[in-house]
Amino acid sequence: MLDGVGGQTCGIRNTVRRAIMRLSDKVAIVTGAGSGFGAGIARRFAEVGAKVVVNDIDEVGGLAVAEDIKNKGGEAEFIKADVSVSGEVKLLVEGTLDHFRDLAIIVNNAGITHRNAPMLEVSEDMFDRIYAVNVKSIYLTAVHAVPVLRKRGGGAFINVASTAGVRPRPGLTWYNGSKGAAITLTKSMAVELAPDRIRVNAINPVMGETGMIAEFLGEDTAATRARVISTIPLGRLSQPLDIANAAVFLASDEAEFITGVGLEVDGGRCV
Repeated sequence: MLDGVGGQTCGIRNTVRRAIMRLSDKVAIVTGAGSGFGAGIARRFAEVGAKVVVNDIDEVGGLAVAEDIKNKGGEAEFIKADVSVSGEVKLLVEGTLDHFRDLAIIVNNAGITHRNAPMLEVSEDMFDRIYAVNVKSIYLTAVHAVPVLRKRGGGAFINVASTAGVRPRPGLTWYNGSKGAAITLTKSMAVELAPDRIRVNAINPVMGETGMIAEFLGEDTAATRARVISTIPLGRLSQPLDIANAAVFLASDEAEFITGVGLEVDGGRCV
């Protein structure tokens, strides 16, 4: 009887340990991981066992996040690349394989926005840059990473879109459109890549405590924040950890039968 209890206790401990290390030894690229949601995702992935490639065009921020992960006992490598440029995304994927010898998860988090303004006041150059970073990057990571995932027998993409692609706000028209595109791409990719055991999901955060908040609001004041928060039933903005926890679930084996989903992490904003 005692042996049985001891064996059961050991089994529970092993289950808990596996749950804590939900991404054990999985290699992940997180784009735009030098700050904001991306930094939160990279740190959380490392905490649950992933080997993380921290990608950003901001070398200072990216290196800081990678060093922070390593100082806390995790495995991380910073690779600088502009996700809107095919050659640089190719080198990002190749650099990941060179360093970690595998690639299982791609988090397309890098994104930019235009300042909150009437749609005709947004310049053509800004429009082009938004779609290059927010939409073309998904195409480019697919071009360079899908063959790798097919060869290894499967994997996962997570595209960080936005509630802006589900319930658009005035003043962010072209940004809203780019996130709507990311959501539609997620669903189409999921269907096409399902036979290869490659899952593709999106996360739709509500406005969060990141460096882009002033651009979203036009000006970051207590009054402008209060107006946004009043539309969120749970009564606060999103935090990087909120998005990171959702990403961990979607990247983990617990979500092995989930693909093509746009998961709103929004405190009820889209209800």
